[in-house]
Amino acid sequence: MPELAEVETIRRGVEAVFVGRLVESAEVTGARSVRRHPPSRLAEVAVGRRLVAAGRRGKYLLLHLEGGDVVVAHMGMSGQMLRAPADSLRLPHTQVTLGFSGGDDLRFVDPRTFGQMFATTAELPELAHLGFDPIAEPIGAADLARRLAGRRTRLKALLMDQRFVAGIGNIYSDEILFAARLGPARPASSLTPAEARRLHRAIGGVLSAAIELRGSSLPDSRYRDLYGETGSYQYRHAVYGRAGRACPRCRSEIARVRYGGRSGFFCPRCQT
Repeated sequence: MPELAEVETIRRGVEAVFVGRLVESAEVTGARSVRRHPPSRLAEVAVGRRLVAAGRRGKYLLLHLEGGDVVVAHMGMSGQMLRAPADSLRLPHTQVTLGFSGGDDLRFVDPRTFGQMFATTAELPELAHLGFDPIAEPIGAADLARRLAGRRTRLKALLMDQRFVAGIGNIYSDEILFAARLGPARPASSLTPAEARRLHRAIGGVLSAAIELRGSSLPDSRYRDLYGETGSYQYRHAVYGRAGRACPRCRSEIARVRYGGRSGFFCPRCQT
């Protein structure tokens, strides 16, 4: 699933290519992908309006239109947001196509249809449940420590809880905890002030590095950027997907564990 780093990479691409252009058409070929409202609603809101900004909140891409309305996109498990010439053949599983002035389309491709697009207001009521965004609206180390205090939730689960912090998923929760030298099963409330500062640094550092390398593309190659290219942060993964290999820090064997149906990866020796 595209996480914060991948969606931020797409956002930057959309900002560079489409901001300032007029939406000339909106075609929905997969009704499930716009399941929050009738398919016609997307065209009613978007067509004839200019894209004035490309934003992001956690894993959600925000297409801000003149007049204040917003088209929101969530990639789900397999979604891609791709730029394509308007006269080019559409890939299979193209669910939504926004046609822009200048002859380019912004196409939402989603084989598994867990992702979605929908039109909403500038207040974004559908996203009100999300926690802070560590890149778009970072908090300080002391604030993070206060938010951790009293929480018995395990660190990995808390980092993946979108109500606590928006945008971190399975990949980056593992990489952040490795960078912070913290065990994924530690209760959040058990962190010392120094450990909370390490976690704060790791969140910003890992996500910033992943954005710089345009995100992580796993072997299934589902994640692609706006231009159809893969990311390269997967070559920097220290623990994710590396069960049985040597820890890059202490050379112990990286372990794989199950958390609520998902695999997590960590070093049992240097993450405590």
